[in-house]
Amino acid sequence: MTVLFAFLHHVTAFTLVAAVAIEFVLLRGELTLWAARRLQVTDAVLGIAATVLLLVGLSRVFWFEKGAAYYFHSHAFLTKFSLFIIVALLSIVPTLEFLSWRKATKAGKAPVVAAGKLKRVRMILHIELAAVVLILLCAAIMAKGGWV
Repeated sequence: MTVLFAFLHHVTAFTLVAAVAIEFVLLRGELTLWAARRLQVTDAVLGIAATVLLLVGLSRVFWFEKGAAYYFHSHAFLTKFSLFIIVALLSIVPTLEFLSWRKATKAGKAPVVAAGKLKRVRMILHIELAAVVLILLCAAIMAKGGWV
């Protein structure tokens, strides 16, 4: 069971990273109907992956690995977990933006979005990608038993 949860943890983490990267790429170009629909689907995948990642990760902490006492005394884990929560909270802004496009995309039209809003969503995606890099660094530190 431990191997299954480790596998699920890694698959959902890679899915999350891929979804953020896809959103980033789709927002770099022109916002067409095709791109808007892909962003909405990708964001739903991102939300599902983040939820499963959180549940599987917490299951590993409490039931399948070294135990909560070990993890909650690790600065690397606490930093990693805090960054994950920050990314989750930041991702609310793009999600709300993409959800606001539903009426337009259902009508077969590309959403009309102010340049400032798109710039803010792009900036948030930049921050999310940078945070993911830091999360990976914390994971590597944890794997070597460092930064306790």
